[in-house]
Amino acid sequence: MHAASGRTGRFVAINCGALPESVFESEIFGHEAGAFTGAQKRRIGKLEHADGGTLFLDEIESMPLALQVKLLRVLQERSLERLGGNEPIALDCRVIAASKADLLQLAAQGAFREDLYYRIGVVSIELPRLRDRRDDIPLLLAHFIGEAALRYGREAALWTPLQMAQWQQRDWPGNVRELRNFAERWVLGVADATDVSLAVAASHATLSLPQQLDAYERTQIERALAGAGANVANAADQLGIPRKTLYDKMKKYELSAGRSVSG
Repeated sequence: MHAASGRTGRFVAINCGALPESVFESEIFGHEAGAFTGAQKRRIGKLEHADGGTLFLDEIESMPLALQVKLLRVLQERSLERLGGNEPIALDCRVIAASKADLLQLAAQGAFREDLYYRIGVVSIELPRLRDRRDDIPLLLAHFIGEAALRYGREAALWTPLQMAQWQQRDWPGNVRELRNFAERWVLGVADATDVSLAVAASHATLSLPQQLDAYERTQIERALAGAGANVANAADQLGIPRKTLYDKMKKYELSAGRSVSG
């Protein structure tokens, strides 16, 4: 969102659930020298650091209620005051917030400010749990495995269509983060028996031969696209098929076309 916004400022992310309440206000709003014991010099807070750019507040439901009031005022006034300061500082940044919980439900319970919810809820995007979008698992996994292989300087171990089919049936309670962690274990060769799931008989019982062939073909196309950076022309060359054939198969498997090169 930040990259597509045209904003020239920084993208600044902060996990509200990882900050102790004692340093939260200083971290978000900044402070002046002498504002409290140990504040020897001025500190620019995350909001001010994101001026002209985007501030991402992850796990905003963890933000203390007292600071929710201050954040609401900053968003309304488009200015802030550092802790220990008196001068208002004009602010122009986009605020994106993410929550693992239903903020309206928390507001009804008194655990989140309803007025802040409506202030930040200009546009809401609900991300379904991974088990509710199982068709995304092969492409996401191929992407994460490619990243991990590059980071660790290792070859990515191959998987079978039957293993992928089994992975698509897992619940993944940790959602995409759990999938990313699994990808790292796979590349490092430390995936356990639950990860690898060698009980292929179960997959044979649930997948017909045409389904197994389709699963294999789809997996190979996804891996080629991931390896080619979503460049359809290059992926077609890797697979040894015409570009039109690849487009037809991508349409069949409802895969994103990404970008292509003319010629």
